[in-house]
Amino acid sequence: MKGLILSGGRGTRLRPLTYTSAKQLVPVANKPVLFYAIEALAAAGITEIGMVVGETQAEIRAAVGDGAAWGVRVTYIEQDAPRGLAHAVLISEPFIGDSPFVMYLGDNLLNKGIGPFVDEFVRERPAAQILLAHVPDPQMFGVAELADGRVVRLIEKPAEPKSDLALVGVYMFSPAVFEAVKSIRPSARNELEITDAIQALIDRGLEVRPHIVDGWWKDTGKLDDMLEANRLILDTLVRRIEGSVDAASRVDGKVVIEAGAVVEDSVIRGPVIIGARARIVNAFVGPFTSIMNDAEVRDSEIEHSILLEGSSISNLATRVEDSLIGKNVRIYRLPVKPSAYRFMLGDNSEVGIRW
Repeated sequence: MKGLILSGGRGTRLRPLTYTSAKQLVPVANKPVLFYAIEALAAAGITEIGMVVGETQAEIRAAVGDGAAWGVRVTYIEQDAPRGLAHAVLISEPFIGDSPFVMYLGDNLLNKGIGPFVDEFVRERPAAQILLAHVPDPQMFGVAELADGRVVRLIEKPAEPKSDLALVGVYMFSPAVFEAVKSIRPSARNELEITDAIQALIDRGLEVRPHIVDGWWKDTGKLDDMLEANRLILDTLVRRIEGSVDAASRVDGKVVIEAGAVVEDSVIRGPVIIGARARIVNAFVGPFTSIMNDAEVRDSEIEHSILLEGSSISNLATRVEDSLIGKNVRIYRLPVKPSAYRFMLGDNSEVGIRW
């Protein structure tokens, strides 16, 4: 088996953050989302990984390198523009060759891994195997219709869904998918849709196996989903305190404080992760918050949020909640205060708040 990770998307739903950062590198629980995909493939025994990259490829190459950090070998496959998932498959054929492969969308998270699904795929050898999840808004996804436990129809973002089973961003294919991709035409949005390619396999009478995932799955392309994924992963933390916590501070619950971090006269209520060299001074850090390396929270409160490297929040009179704050952002208080704050800020921003 080989692996194929798609990381060429522009991340328009996470702008302005993704004007300056690849969406797959936005961190969840202080780890880039893309790294979870690499870890999932490596844990399933897949060591040859192709990574489809686009205009953010320099940043992704710098973060991932050759894959040695995960015990895998990464080959980069350049896509000139986002032309659909099936197009990404098509341009990857020279890398895949005659191998079966797992395609993993680089901004997706699955909490239970893919090992058992890969084992079954290798054992049973269907033309394709897809993972599905019940969702409240199926019109936003590729949707599968099943009959007697088999996939009979797939539709991309249907206006009137006949099922609430969305395609999770993990697919397993035999080389037969390449012929299917070559047989389809671009959709109305001028993309080669993976749902059309899988439907072509079904129409040829080939087996497409469905699996409904029993754990959580998140597509982290939107702010709310990113924060929810952060919450879910933080809830799995094992308490670890390696930084400095003074006697005037209180640290409750599942909290990770990395080496070099400093907590002074503050309350940390987990699940929380605080990165290396971060400073928390006279502050409250509430549940489901990730604070990355070299960030600072001083004389302020924050919860259910993600604060990226080098950013600072200081002297705020109202708690920051439900926020994703980019790198090297400064948020501080000025005269005349509002009643609440909610932020989604790109890297190198500066916000002054009157009180």
